[in-house]
Amino acid sequence: MINNKDPIYDMDKIDKKYNLNLNYNILESMADWVRILNKDGQVVYANKAMKETLGNDIIGRECNVYCAQENACCFCIVEKSIQGGEVIQKEEIIAGRHYSVKASPVRDNSGDILGAVEVFRDVERERSLEKHLRSKNSKMNTDLKLARKIQEEILPNKGRIGNIYVDYIYKPSEMLSGDMFDIFQIDRDNIGIYISDVSGHGVAASMVTMFVKQSMRFIKDDILSPSIALAELHRRFSALSLEMDKYFTIFYGVFNLSTYEFKYSNAGHNSVPIRFNNSENIIEELEITGNPISLLFDSVNYSENKIKLNPGDKVLLYTDGVTEVKNMEQEEFGIQRLKDTIVEDKQDLLNDLVDKIALFGRGNVDDDFAMLLIEILH
Repeated sequence: MINNKDPIYDMDKIDKKYNLNLNYNILESMADWVRILNKDGQVVYANKAMKETLGNDIIGRECNVYCAQENACCFCIVEKSIQGGEVIQKEEIIAGRHYSVKASPVRDNSGDILGAVEVFRDVERERSLEKHLRSKNSKMNTDLKLARKIQEEILPNKGRIGNIYVDYIYKPSEMLSGDMFDIFQIDRDNIGIYISDVSGHGVAASMVTMFVKQSMRFIKDDILSPSIALAELHRRFSALSLEMDKYFTIFYGVFNLSTYEFKYSNAGHNSVPIRFNNSENIIEELEITGNPISLLFDSVNYSENKIKLNPGDKVLLYTDGVTEVKNMEQEEFGIQRLKDTIVEDKQDLLNDLVDKIALFGRGNVDDDFAMLLIEILH
């Protein structure tokens, strides 16, 4: 038994010896490479893992020998660590593998720097994964750009269609949009017009917009009534058996080129279209209610309204990304500001709205938004 009072046994020396042995064993058992260099940049210690890979002859040699370099590194972290007394890290390629290298100063009991300890961690697997992910991301970005181009290409043409004039603004918040609108000739006398807003953003939402566009183009050939057309659209969407969180809203109207009658129906689209005629001091919301197109509802019946539009009348259809833009005080742009802009505008309403929305939200637009403006001509 050791007697702490026996002068033969110096407990401080025993503790120091134990700690040195413990530290040495820890370094020797590490999978990372560890080496210690003196102030001249010579290797004075290398752990077992490093020597097994690079050989025992690295002891006493210059620090650049580990990577078969003829000259010292352009940026030597050992030198910088010794000079500045800081921990410095960089990444190097050694024998074709990536290593994260960290150099820390080694000090004596007085705090003077004697050299530096370097730890090399093999990060080849991480870099290979990063390279693989970059390649995948690059391909995905290419695919997304193609999908966006397709989404933009299928937008309707601007300009005159029969006795209406069409203009619009389309601004996705991401690469792909969940907003979509369309104008199409149903027959000689009727034109279909809709605007839709799919829940969410990105690829899934954009695919639903494609479904809506394709379905409406088929439905129009058999169904003229907007309310019945939306009920049929709901039936077709339900048949897809998607997740319950996938849904969309849509406002759909049919304009008769001969009678100027506009019939419309609404499936949950809370961005109520606005009819206006500034020269006649007319501005009104085309209010009508209805459930969104969603799997939450097994069957639906939609209401239908009709009004007569006159030459000079305009109808603005839009999505909630327009009115829900928030300012620094978290106040929404809102329907009243939208109406005020409509009343004030005399020339280019859509671009004026884009400018006002950007100014209001300080350029911070988090949602898709779309605006479709139709004007009734003589």
